[in-house]
Amino acid sequence: MSESIETVQQPDPVMAEIGRGMELGQRGERDAARGVFAGVWDRLGADGDPFHICALAHSMADVQDDPREELVWDLRALEAADLVSDERARRAGVASPVAAFYPSLHLNLGDVYRRLGEPDLAREHLARGLDAVGTLGDDGYGQLIKGGLDRLAERLAAPGPASG
Repeated sequence: MSESIETVQQPDPVMAEIGRGMELGQRGERDAARGVFAGVWDRLGADGDPFHICALAHSMADVQDDPREELVWDLRALEAADLVSDERARRAGVASPVAAFYPSLHLNLGDVYRRLGEPDLAREHLARGLDAVGTLGDDGYGQLIKGGLDRLAERLAAPGPASG
């Protein structure tokens, strides 16, 4: 009698904690979300796993009240994404290539630069996001990011102080 051995992928505790912070942020509990993310950051540090740093920083940026702090986290997420391999993402359960991270990362950077009154930098990230949009699927997430890039383009084209 032979036994089959199944490998069960253990949940990633860091990603589970980041997910908990994201849920708090989505419920409007931004202070609590920041607290969860800060705790993860304290354990990871700048030299931690780039996949974890990318996910954490991308999420932490979303719950910042000060756009300058948001920018710090958005830049940290982009820098970490450059160090993540497709293999690492696959091991974390991400089906798409790392290249599919970039449209969202650039959308966030473009938007925060727009709000900070830096239209040239906002347009640079808009262009980079649009260049990478082909990596997205035609699903709800892909449509969300594409729509965000379209709205950013409209805001940057509109006259006014926030558009540049």
